[in-house]
Amino acid sequence: MKKNKLLSILILSTFTFFISCNNEDKKKEETMKEPVIKEENVTYSADSINMNGFVAYDENIEGIRPAVIVVHEWWGLNDYAKMRARELAKLGYIAMAIDLYGDGKTADNPDDAGKMAGPFYQDPEMAKTRFDAAVAKLKSFEQTDASKIAAIGYCFGGTQVLNMALLGEDLKAVVSFHGGLQVVQPDKDKLKATVLICHGGADPFVPQEQVNQFRKQMDSIGATYTFKTYDGATHAFSNPNATAMGEKFNMPIKYNEEADKESWGEMKTFLKETLK
Repeated sequence: MKKNKLLSILILSTFTFFISCNNEDKKKEETMKEPVIKEENVTYSADSINMNGFVAYDENIEGIRPAVIVVHEWWGLNDYAKMRARELAKLGYIAMAIDLYGDGKTADNPDDAGKMAGPFYQDPEMAKTRFDAAVAKLKSFEQTDASKIAAIGYCFGGTQVLNMALLGEDLKAVVSFHGGLQVVQPDKDKLKATVLICHGGADPFVPQEQVNQFRKQMDSIGATYTFKTYDGATHAFSNPNATAMGEKFNMPIKYNEEADKESWGEMKTFLKETLK
């Protein structure tokens, strides 16, 4: 009787070990596979305006995964924002570069960009309505883990994602890359997201006074945030096209490869921790 019991235990242990090894092998196999990025152009609407989004995810990953919204610079939804969505997809997220302006409108000069961006600075609630519509679209994808959504933004987009967090969006994390810091008044009862700010230390558009005021506001509500400053980096430091645009329009913007790589690395670690 004891021999039969011992034999049963041995068989069960061997079977459990075999299944465990198979599961580990499967995980390793999925990890080792080169990402196969699926790209989709999507449409959604809010305020009676149609918006064009861009979604990217790795088809080699099975099941749901954390999601990241990407908010564009003041130029509108262009190839740069889409590139960032692809890079996030390679990291294992489903990412959506959204279209806050609507109808896929983009600008190729600062005057037009300023006119399109202005209303969203003046009326953050308008941005929230369109952001909500984008989140709803992203949640409609079967790959999206609706309980783990983050948002990142660049310049104009950096300000917008900070405002979305401060207005109470149900986000796990928010990352602002060289975004403006004149944001809505923080409210501890609304802020759910953990925040990372990646700031250029030589950014003339975001002077130290603005940095000090922002940090004072966040500290006053006990917000959980990390503020990273990259010495010598100016506005738009993460965009390889910034130098040419700065020279073309005599704007104090410039690409900084070191700050770009360092801030992207900070973001990767940050999202891994907050979306786990």
